[in-house]
Amino acid sequence: MEDPRIVKIEDTYYLTYTAYNGTNAMGAWAVSKDLKHFEKNGVFTPPINYKDYKCHLEHCNQEKLNPKYYYYSNLFESIGLADEKHRLLRDKDVVLFPEKINGKFALLHRIWPGIQIVYFEAWKELTKSFWEDYIIDLTAHIVLDPKYDFEVNYIGAGCPPIKTKDGWLLIYHGVCETTIGKTYYASAALLQLDKPEVEISRLPYPLFSPTEKWEKQGVVSHVVFPTGTAVFGDDLYIYYGSADQNIA
Repeated sequence: MEDPRIVKIEDTYYLTYTAYNGTNAMGAWAVSKDLKHFEKNGVFTPPINYKDYKCHLEHCNQEKLNPKYYYYSNLFESIGLADEKHRLLRDKDVVLFPEKINGKFALLHRIWPGIQIVYFEAWKELTKSFWEDYIIDLTAHIVLDPKYDFEVNYIGAGCPPIKTKDGWLLIYHGVCETTIGKTYYASAALLQLDKPEVEISRLPYPLFSPTEKWEKQGVVSHVVFPTGTAVFGDDLYIYYGSADQNIA
């Protein structure tokens, strides 16, 4: 279980997280009424291997599609693994909005390298055929793609979005590969309230970066990885993983 995020919608707490079994990293969910007892409900992201993913992706609007969406399918194809039935599409950074939008759950997720959004009324809708149709029209669901230097490799949703009068404030992470390896930064974007797939604006520089020793050295070095927030008075507290070793 990696990178859990939690929101309360109506009277239920929803925990979304990455389920990793050594081969596949996929989105999963659990629910609770009291934060003591959780019911796990399993994986909900696309149960599709990379060969089929590429086939569906080729039906997308290629003029709008970042070619990096083919990276993993091409990689696994080059080493003869794309057709493996047990090797499924990596889909991480699964984050719910803290309220329903137009009567539907709204969930951010990350099919590499960008952040996409999916709407649904019930979790049972997220079937293989649902996701196949979704990927065929993937460009319609992309919220953010890598844009600036500090996030040039890939990005992913961070904390559950925060509702403000100006839009949904999304704290997310961006990754840039340099001579010292990958560096994870925190950044921020503002999304339209009634249609959060519309980007209003985003920071052209990191919100904060790995600068402290405990952010630059650890299990995975040079990482700040925000996953939760809380507002106390006028202050926004951002909780984040540092170097995959501590919480800060």
